[in-house]
Amino acid sequence: MLANRCQFVEDRQCRFGVKRLCHTLGIARSSFSYWRRTAPERAARQAADAKLAARMRQVHREPDGTYGVPRTTAELCEGGERVNHKRVARVMRSMGLAGLRLRKKHRTTIPSRPL
Repeated sequence: MLANRCQFVEDRQCRFGVKRLCHTLGIARSSFSYWRRTAPERAARQAADAKLAARMRQVHREPDGTYGVPRTTAELCEGGERVNHKRVARVMRSMGLAGLRLRKKHRTTIPSRPL
């Protein structure tokens, strides 16, 4: 949400000025400055995530889409990638990938037999 407001300030700063826009939108100028200063790092992270997403899609597809976060992380690590399970989970969530969950159904009520 902050990124949208900062982008709004960035787009209109020539016409209205940063101070006025930040005050109107209720954000601190320092937050806007930080957002602007860290833009290249965010772009690099998004590019790295896109590259990782392509590899993850391939790893996820090989066993018919059954691998979840732990197995995908293990496969990527075995392939030479240095990734954390939290990053793998975030990227998989953004791509809409999920592993297969095999759970035993628990029967909580056993119907009585008719007499």
